[in-house]
Amino acid sequence: MPESPKLHRRSFLRRSAALGAGALAAPAVFSSANRVLGANERIVMGILGSGGRGRNVMKTHQAQGVEFTAVNDIYRPNLYAGLKQAGEKAQSYSDYRKVLDLKDVNAVLIGTPEHWHAPMLMDAVAAGKDAYCEKPMSHSIEEGVRMVKAVRSTDRIVQIGMQRRSTPSVISAKDLLPKCGEVYLVKAYWNWDWSKPLDNSPLGEEVDWKAFLGPAPWHELEPKRFRHWRYFWDYSGGNCTDQGTHLMDVVQWFMGSGPPRAATCHGAVYAMTGAETPDVFTAAFEYPKFLATWTLDYTNTMDNGWNIQFLGRKATLWLDNEGARLYASKATGTTYSRSEKPQVIEEVPGSLSDEHHVRNFLECVKSRKEPNAPVEVGHLAVSGPHLANVAWHHEGRARLNEDATRVYV
Repeated sequence: MPESPKLHRRSFLRRSAALGAGALAAPAVFSSANRVLGANERIVMGILGSGGRGRNVMKTHQAQGVEFTAVNDIYRPNLYAGLKQAGEKAQSYSDYRKVLDLKDVNAVLIGTPEHWHAPMLMDAVAAGKDAYCEKPMSHSIEEGVRMVKAVRSTDRIVQIGMQRRSTPSVISAKDLLPKCGEVYLVKAYWNWDWSKPLDNSPLGEEVDWKAFLGPAPWHELEPKRFRHWRYFWDYSGGNCTDQGTHLMDVVQWFMGSGPPRAATCHGAVYAMTGAETPDVFTAAFEYPKFLATWTLDYTNTMDNGWNIQFLGRKATLWLDNEGARLYASKATGTTYSRSEKPQVIEEVPGSLSDEHHVRNFLECVKSRKEPNAPVEVGHLAVSGPHLANVAWHHEGRARLNEDATRVYV
């Protein structure tokens, strides 16, 4: 039997009740006197959260000439691994604010759990640091609104880690969409067989649990909550916001739609025993001119990854890790036989990596131009998945205002 979600709804509902109104702040205008880097100057960074994902993105920055001189983490193995990767000149800090105080650090890489993204990003830009922040940008729609306003009250460059925005094959695939004709349904999928009971055995090293919790509600230390933080509502929006940020951003970007007006979501914990966030779910998003569905199954390997299908009257555009393909549609009123496959009429080969996205960020740190995934994009990309989570907790339909600042249930 699936674990009942109702035990975990109450604290989430308090966070996601009606949010403050008000349009997102427009970008502020600053003079060139505020530039902190010249085109030929080196970029010195600090990393906040040097776990596995943080170190991977850190390595991509280093490959493009970035020097990391400060490493922050609250778990000793991660801290030591980050220091080793950063090199001999790097110093360790248990308090991320000490990194922000360093005069020689131009920017920070934020690779922490989601519930720390908002305070760290807002503190970073207030301290005059540019930032590359992993996705999903926020832990709630309310946080996203505050983050946009905080960044736009400064002249800082912020890139949200949504690498499809800088991937050449995805950018090229967008040009194929008009050939689909009218698109009234978009389907996003992610299948991996990752679900298994969460490991709650003792941690090998002591963790600063109070520092990990930070803005989250107090909870006694359970090793599984630290090891698998993404599967607990206090620290994450689960896979709905994690993987959903990537895919729903592409949907909205290609369709030119903005965020959905309403969402529903159904799912449960089936095989990931001990988790709170569903490992199998389907969300439906209502947009003014089309419908989108977002389905994740972490108990199956069909296609073994992600794909997005734009189902048009004239053709279907299919995106996945191998690029994009445009499939022909038959004439109205005809069907394919079981053995017949639609014809591929155009194809864009490709693959995903962080390289292009990191390069775009570093170029913008130097030029002070807007990056490919600024905070507005980060906020709107995760607004739909956040809305789906609200709907799941309320066991109903959740609506979002046009400014993506207020939720109604």
